[in-house]
Amino acid sequence: MENRLLTGVWRYLVGVPPWLWEKQIEKGRLKVKKSTGFMSPDHRRVHHYVVRELPRFGAPLPPETVSRELDLPLERTVDILRDLEEHLTFLYRNDHGQVVWAYPVTVEKTPHRITFGSGESLYAA
Repeated sequence: MENRLLTGVWRYLVGVPPWLWEKQIEKGRLKVKKSTGFMSPDHRRVHHYVVRELPRFGAPLPPETVSRELDLPLERTVDILRDLEEHLTFLYRNDHGQVVWAYPVTVEKTPHRITFGSGESLYAA
């Protein structure tokens, strides 16, 4: 199958030259790489864990739980959570340091509700 991109112009589909959209894809890739460049493998583990577990936990996720489940020192876990939050990309903690949302899920009430194939239901961030 040939890679093609079409865009609608009035009632017509017009092909977009590959050199144009391929350039935009590369720009997006570099932007993501730059915004996630600070992340260590432990940062990724923590982020993936909180995204996966918030729907199951159904309440703000304490750093002690994350630390215990990932077998990381509590101080390291708190530092990682702070890094992720400071980069305004991946999560938000409440005043008690508990994770309340990790994109794309949250335990706080929003207008957006999602239900997973496993039956868990949660608000979307």
